Amino acid sequence: MKTNIGISEENREKVTDILAKLLADEFVLYTKTLRAHWNLEGHDFHTKHVFFEEHYNAIKEFADSVAERIRKIGHYAPATLGDFLNLTHLSEKYEGNNTSHDFTAALLEDHDAIIQYIRQRIGTIETDFKDVGTADFLTGLLQQHEEMAWMLRATIAK
Repeated sequence: MKTNIGISEENREKVTDILAKLLADEFVLYTKTLRAHWNLEGHDFHTKHVFFEEHYNAIKEFADSVAERIRKIGHYAPATLGDFLNLTHLSEKYEGNNTSHDFTAALLEDHDAIIQYIRQRIGTIETDFKDVGTADFLTGLLQQHEEMAWMLRATIAK
């Protein structure tokens, strides 16, 4: 059945394009957080192993909520690794050591990149594309990434 939610098809398509890139970023960040959880070494292994597990579980929920938002506005979510790698703004490469500090710094960079991506698009989605629901959804997601970034930043503060 046709989606008739008061937002034009053209605007829903533009919003979907933004959300698809965000979904890809979330999935890449999820994978990188799993890498940190799986490959961590060091004196703080147990504490950070649990910390990264909490984070990847939260990010998995973020990705699911973005995909569901795409479906709510009448489109299909990208769902292959190839799609995600083609759409993401993040790099899947990691060049640090297997220490909590290096993993945390790399993940913080990615959270900051996602925060900036969302922040730069909320106004356009609400004003230009007339989708206050997605703008509101993204505001909440932005706040969750800001909290995670704060926790990551606080753990590597000098």
